Amino acid sequence: MDVTKANIYAILNGNKQFLIPIYQRYYSWETEQCSRLWNDIVDMQKNNKAGHFVGSIVNIAEQAMPTGVQKYMIIDGQQRLTTLTLLLIALRDYAEGHPEDGTIDASLIDNMLLNDNMLLNNEYEDDDERYKLLLTKTDRKLLISLVEKRPIGDSRLSRILSNYCFFVEKIADMELQPKDVYDAIGKLQIVNITLDRNEDDAQAIFESLNSTGKALSESDLIRNYVLMRLEPSEQRYVYEHMWRPMELLFDYKTQGHVMDRFFRDYLTMKTTRIPRIDQVFEEFKSYHLNCEFSTIQELCGDLLIYATYYTNMVFSRSDKPVLKSLYSDIGDLRMEVAFPFLLKVHNDCTEGVITEDDLIEIIKMCISYVFRRSICDIPTNSLNKTFATLRNEIKADDYMNSIKAFFVLCNNYKEFPNDEKFHKAFVSRDIYNMHSRNFILGHLENFMNKAPITTENYTIEHIMPQNSRSLCDEWKTMLGANWKDVQKNYLHTIGNLTLTAYNSEMSDRPFMKKMDMEGGFKESALRLNAYLIKLTEWNEQHIKERAELLAEKAEQIWTYPKITKAELAPYQVEKDSDHKYTIDSYDFNAFTRTLFDMLDRRICNLSSDVKCEFKKLYIAYKLDTNFVDIIVQKQRLRISLNMKFSDIYDPKRLCNDITDLHRWGNGDVEVFLEHTSEIDDVMELIEQSYKKQADE
Repeated sequence: MDVTKANIYAILNGNKQFLIPIYQRYYSWETEQCSRLWNDIVDMQKNNKAGHFVGSIVNIAEQAMPTGVQKYMIIDGQQRLTTLTLLLIALRDYAEGHPEDGTIDASLIDNMLLNDNMLLNNEYEDDDERYKLLLTKTDRKLLISLVEKRPIGDSRLSRILSNYCFFVEKIADMELQPKDVYDAIGKLQIVNITLDRNEDDAQAIFESLNSTGKALSESDLIRNYVLMRLEPSEQRYVYEHMWRPMELLFDYKTQGHVMDRFFRDYLTMKTTRIPRIDQVFEEFKSYHLNCEFSTIQELCGDLLIYATYYTNMVFSRSDKPVLKSLYSDIGDLRMEVAFPFLLKVHNDCTEGVITEDDLIEIIKMCISYVFRRSICDIPTNSLNKTFATLRNEIKADDYMNSIKAFFVLCNNYKEFPNDEKFHKAFVSRDIYNMHSRNFILGHLENFMNKAPITTENYTIEHIMPQNSRSLCDEWKTMLGANWKDVQKNYLHTIGNLTLTAYNSEMSDRPFMKKMDMEGGFKESALRLNAYLIKLTEWNEQHIKERAELLAEKAEQIWTYPKITKAELAPYQVEKDSDHKYTIDSYDFNAFTRTLFDMLDRRICNLSSDVKCEFKKLYIAYKLDTNFVDIIVQKQRLRISLNMKFSDIYDPKRLCNDITDLHRWGNGDVEVFLEHTSEIDDVMELIEQSYKKQADE
């Protein structure tokens, strides 16, 4: 490792080239970072400072080329190096555009942007070795166009041009004289670190450097981890044929965020364990070391396949209208929690395990499950675990029925509300204040409609007005003596809501004026308004009648799984068998029973949401899933905590690491309770597992 302190001019001097490897993220500095650099330059010059430290550049020296160009592979520092290059280009262009100034030599800057021996040689006109800085494909062409003063093509997918323009404007403002800017750049101090490929661990250094400051996204770290491990030739092949095509599936502006979620959901689908979003990279490394793929190339091929499914769902992409519509519904309902399971189902469809019709039915089932629970106001905190582990319920020889049976047999916090419960909740629910209100009304309007309308062109209308203060006497008379209660109870319910393009015109008008006005209910072509047309008044009875009609339609849209008793029977037996165990099923003696009773009471007191289940070999305590299991032994209780051993805080060293030992219970942490005096210590450990699950 060679470490030197230098300025950008010294670093760029000579025939050399700095390459951004394909595993690095694209140029990502925004105006905020450029502005900070500019302010540092202004402050340094105006206050006559001798210099200013701007960070480090870490590179690996590659073999020198026959042309005499020494190449360096940048593993950290591309953002500041690229930004300083853009500033130099802006200064050069100023100098060329203002020859009367004469304080800046544009050719000197060109010598820092281009290798000297190739500057005027047409033989190298299109040769990459011509350029001092060579970026990744997303940004390369645009930077070269700026260096060569060529016409700029499509720059939407790069911040190169916007940041160049920022510096052009700053130079034109003359806050500093351009010559002062040029001099100040020469005072910026950079630590240049050159690694020895044979002696220095570039991967470890990269991760260490990026553990502070503006953090890389989890997907950035994964890309680096995957590609840096490959030989150059394989690295390029994997990047061009697998990784880059995968990146292009994601929207550029949200790429890092959405790709992070993809990797989390991919890992969840593969392992049925949900990583924390800030631990996805670490979980990926662990998965890679133990996954079914023998090579990184195979793993990247698998990632590309699942990324296609994932982005189709996220961005509603499909050449099949029914799938495109369902993906849109998934987005409207914000049901990303279902993605791990739906990734599995999509791949099974691709591999011919299920048909496309099966896939569509399963997606609809998941949408109905999430939507019905939302209408019935069932807490959502269990959904991520439910969908994470749902793949375990699939029986390959009875695929559809096994999924239906799971949903039908769900109870308590996992419940799939049946028609009766859903209907009752739908007519009374405050629909107006749900985030899915437009989704609901849109589907009610377009159900079984061969020529569906675009409901985005309409707004929600309260048939009975919202404003009780300005409610006219005509409305009060129509609603009856208890008009206040009617308005309070039914105002935001589905029976009183419709769609209109004339919301502002209708305002708080009496019902019949809303009916007969231009663009009123009588002139509406909307199906939602069909019930209203035949009425001359609007009251509690009509609100309830219309709500019933719409609830019946909702049952047909968001259906309950259809499965016969015969098809359900095998799963019912299996389900019932889970409940045949009682406290008397375990081999307690007087001492271990005392220990258990004390511990059971303490665990259950953690929350009213804690549930206790008696399994064949252990007693489980859960919120969404088990956070602690108790195994009864002869003279003690063995306690299994559903945590990774590395996550447990155990200052008294009571815990054992049972990772991959395949003992009964869930989790990688084991602790024993052998005496009543140990209860407090053991509970502190159990509470960690409880809080981890509660926080998720």
